[in-house]
Amino acid sequence: MQLYSGFPVLDRSGAQQYGEWLQRAQRFGGFVLVDKPKGWTSFDVVRFLRRLWGIRKIGHAGTLDPLATGLLILGVNAATRHLSSLQALVKQYQTTIKLGAVTATDDAEAPEQPVGPVPDLTAAELEAVLERFRGTIEQVPPAYSALKYRGQRFYELARRGQLPPASARTVHIWRLELVELRLPFVRLSVACSAGTYIRALARDIGAALGCGAYVYELRRTAIGDFRCEAAWTPQELEQLHQEHTTHARILPT
Repeated sequence: MQLYSGFPVLDRSGAQQYGEWLQRAQRFGGFVLVDKPKGWTSFDVVRFLRRLWGIRKIGHAGTLDPLATGLLILGVNAATRHLSSLQALVKQYQTTIKLGAVTATDDAEAPEQPVGPVPDLTAAELEAVLERFRGTIEQVPPAYSALKYRGQRFYELARRGQLPPASARTVHIWRLELVELRLPFVRLSVACSAGTYIRALARDIGAALGCGAYVYELRRTAIGDFRCEAAWTPQELEQLHQEHTTHARILPT
């Protein structure tokens, strides 16, 4: 079982050591890799694990939007003090953006607002635009985000029609690769610094193309060296826990 900051990490390789991990996590702390389902908020995952394990102190190392799927790293008990170091790691995503429209949330959670005809782009033409967004860039976060302004979340203000001031932040795009071009859809592979919003990246690419764009699908595939392939779905964790509990009950005393 691998360790991070001295705490055990529960991933797919540790199924046989689940009981040991749970005992250490309950007494001291630990990390778990979860593949967040579409439609769940990041806090839905926290709430699920609190109920499953009966542990109150659980947090995550970076929010995923409800419509996004993929890797969420959660800390338990004393391990929560080390979540900030995980948040600082490079994030990797696979995303499909849709050209020709925008939405209030910059993803598919809000209704489409058509902007204009989608240009008949070639891969080379799109690459020329993507090049502008590689490296260190300035990015304005989406109006609907978990950032705070004067003690209130951006999305709380946006829902009341009170848009927070648009303040750009410096982020770094380590990789921005064109995976597939099937207009009006564009599939991209992204590696970026902490604080980068893929929704904002899609919005800005659409603006640069003059036709608008928003995130149609989004999946986080990695955080640092942690990969989504090694993560558990909530349903798998529940089954693993039930099997462990059943086995513990039938063991002779």
